[in-house]
Amino acid sequence: MSDADEHRSHSRDFVASLDKGLKILLCFERKHSKLTLAEVARLTGFAPATARRFLMTLEALDYLHSDGKRFWVTPRTLLLARPYLVSRPAPQLAQPVLDTLAERTRQSASLGILLDDEVLIIARSTGRRTLSTGLAIGSRLPVYCSSLGRALLSTLPQEAVMGHLARATFEPWTPHTSPDIAAALDQVERCRAHGWAECDEELELGVRSIAVPIQNASGKTLAALSLSVRAERMTMQAFQAAHLGAIHEARRQLAAKVAFD
Repeated sequence: MSDADEHRSHSRDFVASLDKGLKILLCFERKHSKLTLAEVARLTGFAPATARRFLMTLEALDYLHSDGKRFWVTPRTLLLARPYLVSRPAPQLAQPVLDTLAERTRQSASLGILLDDEVLIIARSTGRRTLSTGLAIGSRLPVYCSSLGRALLSTLPQEAVMGHLARATFEPWTPHTSPDIAAALDQVERCRAHGWAECDEELELGVRSIAVPIQNASGKTLAALSLSVRAERMTMQAFQAAHLGAIHEARRQLAAKVAFD
């Protein structure tokens, strides 16, 4: 349980049933697009009977569909994200900057924030040379092996970094994924020293990425910006030489015009 979860669970105004319902919905993602009752119970830590009641309720409300064995989300869930996308300025102001970066480099650019112990993608622009990662607005990435996660962690106090890494599962996404806290921490420290983080085929084979943290004038970290490329097109060293300048320029623009509140 994260510090934020522990704080919320002790609040007199906290509605635990709403929290559980939202956690059920958040189980469904690219790697878990269709889930059984047992899988939902395992992913949430809820008792099967509890998970079943929430699944049945969400199905009745048309947020989930089921074939009697597996469940999956419906288009109605898009309504939950729409208020943020249309009412908050960050995605709208950031999109032109990401589009320009993607067009200039002909690669894919992503903007992410730290949410609990994951990176949440809040804006994205796909370059002419498309990738197969399937990232989109709302995608979540692990902090320990993504360039965005490492860039965000590099701006935090050491105690906070260790907390995030201690809660990580260290799932081996590829044979190159950082296997433990020590390896992940080494990558975070490299970002502290150099100002940018890398992910070299750790999330998906054949995909490399570079990310930089975005901070305001007072030094507060707002988000992180990444650019991704197919590994077959260039080495990490060539990637850095060709595009790091453009990434830094986009970062300066985002820091100047987007509040990320």
